[in-house]
Order: sequence, then C-alpha cells, then structure tokens
Amino acid sequence: MIMPLTTTRISPDWPCQVKTPGSYDWERSAAKWLRELVPTRYAGYPAFVRHPVLLARHAHLQVQNEIRVARTALQTARADLPGLGLHEGAIEHAIKLYAAEVMQLQHIARSVRAVTQALVEANRQP
Repeated sequence: MIMPLTTTRISPDWPCQVKTPGSYDWERSAAKWLRELVPTRYAGYPAFVRHPVLLARHAHLQVQNEIRVARTALQTARADLPGLGLHEGAIEHAIKLYAAEVMQLQHIARSVRAVTQALVEANRQP
C-alpha cells in the first residue's frame, strides 16, 4: 500500500506550480514560484535563497502593492485616460483589463498566503 507523503490539506488557491507540502522538493518548487513574483534583482539575494519564508513575505508585499496600483489605475481610468487622447473604446478596454488584473492579483495574493502558511508550518516542525 502506498501512503501519501503528507496529510496537509491543499487550499483551492494553492498554485499548481508548487508541489504538495511534505512531498519531495516542495519547498524548492515554492521558492521558484515565489521568485517569479518579485523583481528579478531580489531573486538572487542570499537571504531570500536561504529563507523561503522571507521570500514569501516579500512576495506578499509585492503583490499587495501591485493590487494597489491596479486598483488606482482602475479607479482613475475614466478621469485620466481621455486627457491622454484615448478614445472611448480604448478606455473601456483598459478598464476591463485593470478589473481583470485586480481579480488575478487577488487570487495570487491568496496563493502566496497559502504557500507562506505551509512554509511557516514546515519550519516549525522538528
């Protein structure tokens, strides 16, 4: 009988790019995914390489800032974009784009929280 490597429940927000917590090399897959969420220059910082939880924290902050930017762009599009010479069709397209981006970033934020929690729990185990 083959037993699963872990009994950890996976959140529906768990990113498909990250292996199941407790499985072989899952923390490496988590770190790889998290590095994709932060500016490239951060990926090689030794502290982030050695401490995936620190990388997860930074990814969380990065995504939260991106959400704020996308929300601001969405909220100001109707007022600002006509002054840039954009026609109504382009403005409507931009509004849809920003709304979709906010939703996508919120999903990523939930995924980052799920991965962070799993990393924290893994670090607490003896």
